Amino acid sequence: MPKQTTDVDRLVGLRITALRKARGLSQTALGTAVGVTFQQVQKYEKGQNRVGAGRLREIARLLEVPVTAFFEDEEGGSQNDAFGFLGTQGAIELLRAYALIEDDQLRRDVLALVRTASKMGKQPAATAAAVPVAVPAVVAAASQAPAPEPDAVA
Repeated sequence: MPKQTTDVDRLVGLRITALRKARGLSQTALGTAVGVTFQQVQKYEKGQNRVGAGRLREIARLLEVPVTAFFEDEEGGSQNDAFGFLGTQGAIELLRAYALIEDDQLRRDVLALVRTASKMGKQPAATAAAVPVAVPAVVAAASQAPAPEPDAVA
């Protein structure tokens, strides 16, 4: 009887996908690094094929995470939330851009802006427009800056 994949195999695959994308690696690059084809990486990521222990260890090393990152934690809490978030469209790009901000105050302001936007996104449109919102300093400064001069047309 052939071995069947399980929910754990699918979970491992989803996490390989999220971590691979977070590192900016293609399926081809990951496959080449661990000695398999990109098609095999696709099968791992879809949970169609099981990842052997040795290969999973090598993938973890390449992605710079512990092997345990591919499995559910005991409480099923924040690690699951983080992997769910990474599957959201634009999340990885947002994290990459945020990580490139060197100024601590600007980083705090960006976080405040995102939190404010998320609160506004949870409210009905009419209510959101009427609710006063604290605007981070960086946003207030940008809105008061003079508009750039339009390029002169020759």
